[in-house]
Amino acid sequence: MIITLIILGILAAIILVLHFKNAGNMVLSRSVNIMQPVSRVYDYVKMTRNQDNFSVWNMQDPNMDKQYSGTDGEKGFIYRWNSTTNKNVGEGEQEILSLVDNSQVNYEVRFSRPMKSVARTGFSLNVVSPDQTAISWNFSSPMKFPMTLFKGPFSKMLIKDIQKGLDNLKEILEKQA
Repeated sequence: MIITLIILGILAAIILVLHFKNAGNMVLSRSVNIMQPVSRVYDYVKMTRNQDNFSVWNMQDPNMDKQYSGTDGEKGFIYRWNSTTNKNVGEGEQEILSLVDNSQVNYEVRFSRPMKSVARTGFSLNVVSPDQTAISWNFSSPMKFPMTLFKGPFSKMLIKDIQKGLDNLKEILEKQA
């Protein structure tokens, strides 16, 4: 009985340490350089519907139900999705919060399924040269228990998907040159 209590105490301590170590926001960012002028990259990424062409998450279920409200590429545009066949895609909505010409597109993403959460995401663009743009895809979301216990693996998965999306974006835009 004492050994069982000691083991349970150690497990509880490990859970508490992991939780407090990982509490707060998960902030992720990846960048890529694209051989296109900043205006061309910005004009493409500000159109939320274009994410169907490069976002790993949008491509996981091409048959998911999609609804739109507002004018794509403008503040207040909302894209809603609902996947009944892919539990990882789930259900939620993404709203354009702000745009800065040739510089930023900022979103709030509200997930309903597979778990409720809210994240801020978006693109930051910087001119490298007249024909080259550095673009970053940024993601920030609060981490609450029990998700704090899985912050490491979850971050690695998201970073991989963000990078793949940026690589897809680069391929699409550079083929337009």
